[in-house]
Amino acid sequence: MSTPHTHKSNRAPVGAVQCENTSLNLLKANDFVAKTIRDRMAAQSTLVINITSSAGSGKTTLMQATAARLKDTLSMAVLVGDLETERDAIRIREAGVPSLQIVTGGICHLEAQMVLQAMDHITLEGVDLLFIENVGNLVCPAAFDLGEDYRVTLIATTEGDDKPKKYPRMFLTSEVMLISKADLLPYVPFSVEAVVQDAREVNPDIHAITVSSTSGVGIDEWCEWLLERVREKKGSDESNDSVVFLSKQLGSM
Repeated sequence: MSTPHTHKSNRAPVGAVQCENTSLNLLKANDFVAKTIRDRMAAQSTLVINITSSAGSGKTTLMQATAARLKDTLSMAVLVGDLETERDAIRIREAGVPSLQIVTGGICHLEAQMVLQAMDHITLEGVDLLFIENVGNLVCPAAFDLGEDYRVTLIATTEGDDKPKKYPRMFLTSEVMLISKADLLPYVPFSVEAVVQDAREVNPDIHAITVSSTSGVGIDEWCEWLLERVREKKGSDESNDSVVFLSKQLGSM
């Protein structure tokens, strides 16, 4: 009786890249594409924010709350990564912001090539702010540059305050940590002080904002941070009168 044929094909499955030494070659290729994205967005002064977190930390709800504050002042767009379904992109479109779903088909993170391909299917001309909502995962997305200007990581009060030390690379490579679902603080064993301390031991420069997308806590501060970055991207604090106006309005609240 013949033995079963166990040789694995060298042919990559649909949607995958076949290469040797994946960790080296894939990341090098990713960085090359990320630079293409960064150069393209810099040429049109579009700010790019990569939003990362564990699954269920509130990224899409944050996009909806941000849209409610800024969509009438800034031109915004969102690219959303998920393993399956278009549900999050639909939610963001219903909030009044153009959004396109990137379905990874099982891949646990977005890669720059996925983002670059998606950019050809959404109108980005004249967009002030492009969000890339990454797949919910604190591990793999930390290794992949998507051509963003800033990486923002959410940590929800419901997932525990010990994550910065458990997943240090994500917090080391993030400029901002948003402590989300702040409205649940009275009901969960979570210390804002502890999570901020741990995050700053990993990354002393990380900026922390406590937010609740449902109650509105911290959303004005978050939007003010975004407006400041948009102004910087455009090259002048007075380059966009509507941005300056809304920033002053938020600051007076």
